[in-house]
This record gives sequence, structure tokens and C-alpha cells, in this order.
Amino acid sequence: AKRLLNDIQNQAVKSIENPVLIFAGAGSGKTRVLTHKIAYLIEKNIYAPENILALTFTNKAAKEMIERSSMILKKKNLSLKIGTFHSICAFILREEAKHINLSPNFVIYDVQDQLDLLKIILNDLNVPKNILTPNNARNIISSMKNKMIFPDSQIKKARTNFEKIIAETYKSYQVSLRYNEALDFDDLILLPLELFDSNPPVLDKYQEMWKYILVDEYQDTNKPQFQFLKRLSNKYKKICVVGDDDQSIYGWRGAEINNILNFKKTFIGCDTFKLEKNYRSTVEILSSAYAVVSNNKRRV
Repeated sequence: AKRLLNDIQNQAVKSIENPVLIFAGAGSGKTRVLTHKIAYLIEKNIYAPENILALTFTNKAAKEMIERSSMILKKKNLSLKIGTFHSICAFILREEAKHINLSPNFVIYDVQDQLDLLKIILNDLNVPKNILTPNNARNIISSMKNKMIFPDSQIKKARTNFEKIIAETYKSYQVSLRYNEALDFDDLILLPLELFDSNPPVLDKYQEMWKYILVDEYQDTNKPQFQFLKRLSNKYKKICVVGDDDQSIYGWRGAEINNILNFKKTFIGCDTFKLEKNYRSTVEILSSAYAVVSNNKRRV
């Protein structure tokens, strides 16, 4: 591992006593560090493969991480859990559905399913299209879920006629999802929080199962994803996140840049590493990119 890593990368890989925060721009070897860290934890018998959880934002990134970790360890079929937030949460919910009165055979609604359902709901509530379209309703509901605002509190807060329509639509939408034994993508992250909060033994089970947690693209996590990580890592505080405060582009999808900016406050005593050597781009590209990105107001 040492031969393939620069000094800072090597330090980040071997830092395992405290929570770890790694700042890494594009082309600085962040996937290499994550995969070598997984291999290091297993090779040195610090953790068994089944006690490691790695979370990504795309299936492609998850697949690459599994392949590269297997290659470093020269082992196939590692019993590692590497996946997107949504796939890992779906796995937990299928296993534990009975604890929150959910069918383990729930279906996951995609965008078109959501729009079809909202079209029926808006029709039933006699809401004209010029007031609220299914697409707008879907975006507003998703935004509320990402901020962890739930139908009942929204109904209490609603003042204007439009806010009342939104609140009623949101409530009907959630009732219909449950009736259809369905969840949308936002629910996949929210329901494990409900599960953990109402069933401490279930939370304990997963804290014991996944003693070391690694997270890629941490700057793109939203409030529910942050809460999910906080609960899972709360027992052992063994968490390593990699992100780039200059690359947070999912604000429109609820991403909270504060999650990476405040990591040190949440995970006291964390070790911080900055991967500042770029292996992908020329000096001209890096200089141009830096000239733009250095104007960002909130950055580490």
C-alpha cells in the first residue's frame, strides 16, 4: 500500500483511532485512499469484512470500490457491505419492516410512479393545475422530506391557502404510499431513522454489525443522511468521510454543506487530512479551476 500512496494518503489510510475527515479534490486519489483503507482494516485484522460499511452516492462508485478493494486484497467475493445510501437503507428496511408496520415486500416508487399518484391526489383534492402541478408537488414534498419536515407539522404551520394545499397534498400522498405498500426514495432514508429511534435493540444490532463506516462524497449528504450516519456511528465513533467542500453541487436536492464544514463539531477529536496533490489534471487546468473556486465563500 505504501508504494502506491503518497505520504498524506498513507497517513489517512492508517488513521483508525479517531473519526477521520479527508478533504479531497477531483483527481487527488480519494477512491484510492478509501479502497486502501478498507484493505488495511481487513489485512491487519482490525475489522472483519462484514463489520465494514462503505456508503457511496452512485451504484457505479460502489461497484468500483468493491472491485478495487478486492484487487488490493487479491480476494474475490468479499463479505463487505458497499452500496448507495438508498440501497443500504432499503436492505435494513426489508430486514426490519415488521418493527414499523411495513410490509417487507414494499415497492419503491420511481419519479413516474410518484407523478401518477400525485395526479390522482390533486384531482381528488380539486386542486387546479395553475395552482399546483404533480411535478411541483413532488419537488416541494421531496424538499420537505430532505429537511425532515413531516405532514402533521406542516399542517400546523400552514398559514396561506397555498401552504394548506401543500400540507393536505403531502399528507394524502404519505397515506396513499402506505396504502399501496410503497416508499419513495426520500422515505428510504427517513424510515430507518424512525426504526432506530423506536427500536433501540435494532439500532444496536446495526451498530454492532457495522463497526467501521466509510463515506464517499460526504459534501453531498443531506440532513436525513447525516442523521443516519450519526446514529449508526454513535456507539464506536469509527467513521471516515471523504469530501470536497468546493464540490457541493446538490443544494437543490437538500445537500447540506454544513455536514462537512461542521464535521469536527459533530465528531469531536477527529483527524483531518487534505489530499492536495492532483494526479489527473495539468497545471493550466488546476490554476484556472483554483482561480474560480477560490471565490467560494464557505470553504475550509
